[in-house]
Amino acid sequence: MGVDRPASRYAAAGVDRGRAAEAVARVAELAATTWLPPLAAGIGPFAAVWRLPPDLPRGAVLVSSTDSVGTKTKLAVALHRHRGIGEDIVNHCVNDVLTTGAEPLFFLDYFATGRIDPEVLAEVAAGMAAACLRAGCSLVGGETAEMPGVYGIGDYDLAGFLVGMAVEDQLLGPARVRPGDVLVGLPSSGLHTNGYTLVRQLVAELEIDLAQPGPGGQGSLGEELLTPHRPYLAEVRQIRELGGLHALAHITGGGIQENLARVLPEGTVAEVRVEGWTVPPLFREIQRLGHLAEDEMWRTFNMGVGMICVMEAQSAARAVSELGCFPVGEVTAGTGRDRVVLA
Repeated sequence: MGVDRPASRYAAAGVDRGRAAEAVARVAELAATTWLPPLAAGIGPFAAVWRLPPDLPRGAVLVSSTDSVGTKTKLAVALHRHRGIGEDIVNHCVNDVLTTGAEPLFFLDYFATGRIDPEVLAEVAAGMAAACLRAGCSLVGGETAEMPGVYGIGDYDLAGFLVGMAVEDQLLGPARVRPGDVLVGLPSSGLHTNGYTLVRQLVAELEIDLAQPGPGGQGSLGEELLTPHRPYLAEVRQIRELGGLHALAHITGGGIQENLARVLPEGTVAEVRVEGWTVPPLFREIQRLGHLAEDEMWRTFNMGVGMICVMEAQSAARAVSELGCFPVGEVTAGTGRDRVVLA
């Protein structure tokens, strides 16, 4: 005669260990598709172990970055589309690490939710695994947390942590930038992961139908808003081969003004010519719907530029002619409160 086990008080409180174990097992299967030979221990132990190469370059340094997807997850929940969110977090972190000149090594995630849905987590993890494979890095572990009372049922948050490696005397950044350098832009794939709190407020206030055709002709409005954050690893590798690359500015929250200023040394100003590219229709539609001022648009969104390369003039000309980049301005000598001027 069997003995009935009492119901778990923890499960009754909202945390189901069995459901969590099922979800983590599915993530582990996806993560395993990204594992590379340097990984000595991945998902399973309390911490991942990564072997440093025996032929470690002289002056090698580790580079790290962390970020979250932000409130774009709310849109993904509303539209039941989660794979792109996984791509978003990996690509955002890869791009941040790229700005130093580093190559990505491994990635970890933090997924927190009110109630674990194995299907949703598996879809997010599939996106992370696909993005890691494209970047040539491993998804080595992470944390999955079920926290009812902190997050609503159906809601989740996703953060990521990426480690890369570079050689110290080859690091990119303000120390290399000088007057006369040219600014070259790489196009964004949409909003990337910034400005969604404002967009969601407009959608709610104006009762906008996300199933309507998007202004860019790339599916519905909801699909255009959920387009994953674009990775720039392949393009940056090509640009570095041209030589003369001094700095990279990843255009995220704060727009071009705030992010480009982060790679400028004292005594320099970046002059950005906004006629150098066409702002994609999605941004102008958001501006029209919200009656947003031009300055607010430029300080909230990337406006179609996801990465700006600061380069020597000759190399910049080759990047434009050979790689399909577009010129967006130049660095000049100067001082003042505005480090980046839009003209």
